[in-house]
Amino acid sequence: MPMDFNQQIIDEYRANKGQVGGPFEGARLLLLTTVGARTGAEHTTPLGCLPDGDRMLVIASAGGSPRHPAWYHNLLANPQVTVEDGVWTYQAKAVVLEGEERERVFARAVEADPGWGRYQEQSGRVLPVVALMPIAFRPPAGALGDALITMHDGFRRELALIRAEAARSGPRVAAQLRVNCLTMCQGLHGHHSKEDAYMFPGLESRHPELAAVMARLRAEHEVVARLLDELQALLAADDVAPETLLSGVNRLTQEVEAHLDYEEEQLVPLLN
Repeated sequence: MPMDFNQQIIDEYRANKGQVGGPFEGARLLLLTTVGARTGAEHTTPLGCLPDGDRMLVIASAGGSPRHPAWYHNLLANPQVTVEDGVWTYQAKAVVLEGEERERVFARAVEADPGWGRYQEQSGRVLPVVALMPIAFRPPAGALGDALITMHDGFRRELALIRAEAARSGPRVAAQLRVNCLTMCQGLHGHHSKEDAYMFPGLESRHPELAAVMARLRAEHEVVARLLDELQALLAADDVAPETLLSGVNRLTQEVEAHLDYEEEQLVPLLN
């Protein structure tokens, strides 16, 4: 990828909380910063990525080049990297997957996007698959309310991506789409659990007039939790149809977006 084009994507990604237009509009991207194996200088690269529970996966395709990309050589020399996902910036340990795990994950990636398979065939090499394991998170910059909106926008973007993936699914739900859904469920559940345990009690102690608002937000958390459970039950079935999954994701999206909008309306002015 030419350096000037590379930098345009990086600048757009950072300016728009992980969203870019042009040929990468609607794609799953992250920014990976590695330390040069020879120079010791930091290098940032936009990469397509695959959610995988607590970790993120990237593939050293180099667009089908016969040579491994520079970022891959860098992380072999220094596996501590920095990841930006549009919401969080965090330190991560890069682990190259091997053997059966690598084969299973790569097959999942090819099922979701045959382009990975074409890159491997074109390159004449086995494309390395790298897991990025978070070490330490840096919260979104700015006031607390603005940071909350940034986190919410991350969920909105992920739900939109999953809806698009489900809508264009073939006759069966791809394994990677299942993982994307389960990863999103895990993240949303974790976010609401932290709000219930920490943010909501803290606001209530300072603003007793929020009692009705907090009661509504907690009730909405319960509704979202039920929809997440229903979605995970769908994903546990081997024969779930893409249209059935899409219907479940649409119900969840409608509820989550209404909840996020109301929470921001009520709480962001106080948090800021």
